[in-house]
Amino acid sequence: MKTLRLLLGDQLNLQHSWFDEVNPNMIYLMAEMRQETDYVKHHVQKVVAFFLAMRTFSDELMEKGHQVNYYKISDSNTPQDLEKLILEIVAKENIECFEYQFPDEYRLDEQLKAICEKLSIPTKAIDSEHFYASRNELADFFKGKKQLLMESFYRMMRKKHHVLVIGDQPLDGKWNFDHNNRNKYKNEVPIPFPLDFHKNVSEIIAEIEAQNITTFGSIDAENFNWPTSRTESLQLIDYFCANLLVHFGTYQDALFSGHKFLFHSRLSFAMNSKMISPKEVVDAVISYYYQHQETIELAQVEGFVRQIIGWREYIRGIYWKEMPNYGKMNALENYNKLPEFFWTGKTKMKCLQHSITQSLSEAYAHHIQRLMVIGNFSLLAQLHPNEVDAWYLGVYIDAIEWVEMPNTRGMSQYADGGIVATKPYVSSGSYINKMSNYCGNCHYNVKEKLGEKACPFNSLYWHFLDEKKHIFANNQRMSMMLALLKKMKPEELAATKEKAISILEKIETL
Repeated sequence: MKTLRLLLGDQLNLQHSWFDEVNPNMIYLMAEMRQETDYVKHHVQKVVAFFLAMRTFSDELMEKGHQVNYYKISDSNTPQDLEKLILEIVAKENIECFEYQFPDEYRLDEQLKAICEKLSIPTKAIDSEHFYASRNELADFFKGKKQLLMESFYRMMRKKHHVLVIGDQPLDGKWNFDHNNRNKYKNEVPIPFPLDFHKNVSEIIAEIEAQNITTFGSIDAENFNWPTSRTESLQLIDYFCANLLVHFGTYQDALFSGHKFLFHSRLSFAMNSKMISPKEVVDAVISYYYQHQETIELAQVEGFVRQIIGWREYIRGIYWKEMPNYGKMNALENYNKLPEFFWTGKTKMKCLQHSITQSLSEAYAHHIQRLMVIGNFSLLAQLHPNEVDAWYLGVYIDAIEWVEMPNTRGMSQYADGGIVATKPYVSSGSYINKMSNYCGNCHYNVKEKLGEKACPFNSLYWHFLDEKKHIFANNQRMSMMLALLKKMKPEELAATKEKAISILEKIETL
């Protein structure tokens, strides 16, 4: 039976069972499409990375003998509509069956279901064979429970997949080493240079520009350093284990202006495009740990494993449990516009300047920069979650909606009303000062709440708590901060709120 199989840009899994055998009656379809470049404004490095990874993957499939119909963004004969493209190929190639792997984005899942309904041939959807958990496993696990606690899901996953456990008990008797993962980096140990791949991507950039695709951010056309093949992705795993794992857990929450990546792996794009699997990464890290226990502490390993087998799988489960309503949630009723400096990095606030500028130059920031600097400010400034969502989805190379939305709209902006996070992740400038070296040479004074040079985070924090206190009245995790708010002298609170309102009115000048 002549079959057409669709492969999406984030389904670059050479280990998938589809490719175990070469079948001359099997055609694989891959296409660079405007519907994917244009549904949100993307960072130029993100577009380049996906197109280059897709092309490399297509070449690898053809080298193995598979038949691939590949459509580049520059091909003039490509219908820039997925439905038209599929229908055209089905007719042209006399296709008798259409198959696809389950997409990881709700919009594509719905689109492919609709396309299949229009086809007059048999259709079939199968698993992408990438994740530890199925789409619905989290929903089934939490059925009948009020709170969707990541920790309980994480422990279940550890037991089920026999990760860092002896029987049903955690290795060394402790499930979570989070308290060991909160150190400030003070330049006490050297940070290795990141692994670069030194690729020239001038040609693909020219193709993107010729199609007038709107992008933002910067790119070094002669030294593109993201992995865009399975081989490079595996090299990055090895590099992380040998050079970064030893200090990953200790400094995973640290903020440091002297180094862009610290001890983070930068494996997220490789995993989210499926060039490598989470199991491969976890297995490699644990194997390396067992071979180097004299130099690597379990806390470093558990902190990393928790991000993948715990948080990453949990977030995906939340996405499929809550969509499509999740994308419309705005529980805190925030409606302010995204400031222009999110697109330029031009702000006097050193923490935001550093984190946003890095995001624009690297298409990457680690999770604390995203959560406790940019996300923290966005929430305190009461920015509309739709705008924050779109910016995060566009700017980061690893941002695909299933992972970006629950992290941004849920964890960062609390727009889901507490589905993901049990409290909003907000702080005054003191947290940023505690975890970083950003505040030392900032235009603003982190210790001041009022006055011209007062850190904007400080007044915005108390203003936010006061504005939203009715929403958090029954939240036990907010009780201490609301009690402190209540103890503030009326004149002090009034002055603080006046300062915050002034900041919000002049937000573009910060």
